[in-house]
Formats: sequence, C-alpha cells, structure tokens
Amino acid sequence: MNTFFSYIFLGLSLSAPIGPINSAQLDRGIKNGFWHAWFIGLGAITADIIYMLLVYLGMIHLLNAPFVKAFLWLFGFFVLVYTGIESIKNAGVIAQAELRGNSNTLTNSFLTGFLMSLFNPISILFWLGIYGSILANVADTYPVQQLLIYSGAIVLGVLLWDVTMAAASSIFRRFLKTGVLQTISWLSGLSLIGFGFYFGLQALKLLFFH
Repeated sequence: MNTFFSYIFLGLSLSAPIGPINSAQLDRGIKNGFWHAWFIGLGAITADIIYMLLVYLGMIHLLNAPFVKAFLWLFGFFVLVYTGIESIKNAGVIAQAELRGNSNTLTNSFLTGFLMSLFNPISILFWLGIYGSILANVADTYPVQQLLIYSGAIVLGVLLWDVTMAAASSIFRRFLKTGVLQTISWLSGLSLIGFGFYFGLQALKLLFFH
C-alpha cells in the first residue's frame, strides 16, 4: 500500500511543475469555470496514457527519431503559440456578462489539453525516463497486474493534480476582481507563447544544427 501511495505522489510530482498544461488550465478555468479546466487536464492525461502504452509496448524508440522529434517540437510550437494568443485576445471576455464565459466547449478544452500534451516532446522524455525506469524496476519483480496497478496510481496522481488546478482556477474566478483575473489570463497566455517559442527553438536546433 505504501508503494501504491508513493506512485500516486510521483504522479502529483510530475504534474505540479508550472508548464503549458497548468497555464492553460488556469486560463481556461478563470474564463469558463471548473469543468473546462478539468477537461484540459483530462485531454492531457489521455495523451500521457498513450505515451505510457508506447513505452510499455517498446515503441518509444520510434518517437526518438530526429525527424519525428522535430515534427513534434514544431507542432507543439504552433499549438502553444496559437493557444497563448487566443488566451490574450479573450482576456476581455472575463469582464463580460459576469464571467459567463465564451464559446469554448468542453470538447474544445479536452482537445486543447490533448494536443498540447501529445505534441510535447518533454512528455515523451518524461514517460521514457520515469515510466521506463518503473518498468525496468517493477517488471522483473512483480507480475503484470501489479505493474498495471502502479501505472494506475501514477495516472491517479496526475488526475488529483488536475482536479486541484481546476478547483483553484474556479476559486480565483469566483473571488478575485476582474482586473486581477485579466492579468492572470494575460500572464497565462504569455507563458504559453513563451513555452511555444522554446519548442520552436528546439525544432530549429534539431532541423539545422543537429
């Protein structure tokens, strides 16, 4: 049981550092509320599970090919910069109609989180390093059922963090003044654009300086 909780904590630790997903959750939660922020997280964890399966099936080496990595960095650049610009453009929505939100749907929020995580080579490195090491450590000692339980514990930890971020953004939305919320939305958008340009730089390095 202690091992199970340690893997939940690992999932929480993987999700906690401020990155594109947390920034997007904060921004979407402020504009649209708890469910939209949570669906960003659900989309991201769906992509994470895909990478976990690829590591488990031994197919991760295909994603380490320089051309594939460059494509992922570039696509991540476009997704993050576009989302960041949309965040800044829609910051004024917070002041309209007492925070009723905008035209974003839950499906749109889910797809945003999914694409952000799917086209994020950092996710690949995370799951190759973290989950790969867990496989190496557990596979020789425990049966497959135990491995699935520990994998589920990691996913549960990520989901718990997603709920925490969604709840936090929802609380901000309810209690902070509109001007503060708009500032947070601007900062979230700039953060996403910053991450996007980092991704673009990595793509250029792979394509032209590798």
